[in-house]
Amino acid sequence: MKGLARQSSAHGPWADRAASGHDLGHAVDDVLGRDRTDRPLVLGLPRGGVVVAAAVAAIVDGELDVLVVRKVGVPWHRELALGAVTASGLRVLNSDVIRRARLDAGDVERAFSTVEREARERERMFRADRPAVEPGGRIVVLVDDGLATGATALAATQLVRNATPPPRRVVLAAPVAPPDTVRRLAAHVDDVVVLAQPADFLAVGEWFADFTQVDDTTVQRIMARSGR
Repeated sequence: MKGLARQSSAHGPWADRAASGHDLGHAVDDVLGRDRTDRPLVLGLPRGGVVVAAAVAAIVDGELDVLVVRKVGVPWHRELALGAVTASGLRVLNSDVIRRARLDAGDVERAFSTVEREARERERMFRADRPAVEPGGRIVVLVDDGLATGATALAATQLVRNATPPPRRVVLAAPVAPPDTVRRLAAHVDDVVVLAQPADFLAVGEWFADFTQVDDTTVQRIMARSGR
């Protein structure tokens, strides 16, 4: 799949995540155009991405939900990723790492099951035990508060694409990301919408006057207000 990478006329920096989400929502709305057989599903990547996603969802009249993506590490080297998993059990496996680590099927299953339970607990906390919204057949907009290497966003897009049934269209959206990250991610989605793509990118936080860490309570409050 080869998507389109789009840059908006709104380039930041922004006062805070909510302000960037307002600009991002209008850019996503333009990209979606008339492709609206139903409400888009807007998935925020916790925690900061949920604040941005809430503003995007309000502008595109989308249904807001969270998508917790957790890296699964090699048991004796957690930073070496076997893959990634969501609370619903969608998995992306890094076959090269699994082979090099000489893990058998049981080792891999135990590692993924442990992290899946952790992801499930976090999503349950964020949603207050409400069920996840299924992406099958829908337009899905994945939102983060910024992309650096894009590793988490890439895992999220692959996981959503592996849903059964799959979504009809996947859009990845963020206020800021370096151009090379945008180009790489564009190959995995239908559209990438990034407002600012600085060639001299250093860190996401530099693009916000207030980039205070978002806590779990804030995510819970946003989800409660959305009805999710």
